[in-house]
Amino acid sequence: RKKQSGFTMIEIMVVVVIVAILAVIALPTYLDYVKSSYASESRTIISNINNASKMYYQTKGEWPGDVDALETEGQLDLSVSSKLKWTYELSLPDQITATSTEEMSGGAGHVVIYNANTGKFSGYGSPDNN
Repeated sequence: RKKQSGFTMIEIMVVVVIVAILAVIALPTYLDYVKSSYASESRTIISNINNASKMYYQTKGEWPGDVDALETEGQLDLSVSSKLKWTYELSLPDQITATSTEEMSGGAGHVVIYNANTGKFSGYGSPDNN
């Protein structure tokens, strides 16, 4: 009688179960990285807005009301794609808020908040916002 080589059904099922378990463990971590990468653009721009706002305040003696005021004064230059993906609300000197639009790959309505008093970000893509 000739012996057949290959894997048994049990061996294949064990491998499939192991792969499934690894996928279940890895997927939430991957999704957190994706959120963080989507939010990183807004965090970078918020930092630029914060710095430009400080220069605006030094020059004008008042905080800017919106991003357009910073751009008009030449303190900030945002790309069109960034403006399409995120809207920015300035509540200076305390807070800057970014809200995603439909153009952002992660979807609309995600909020990133920068607390200027503590220098910390919260909201979408932050470790504290799972």
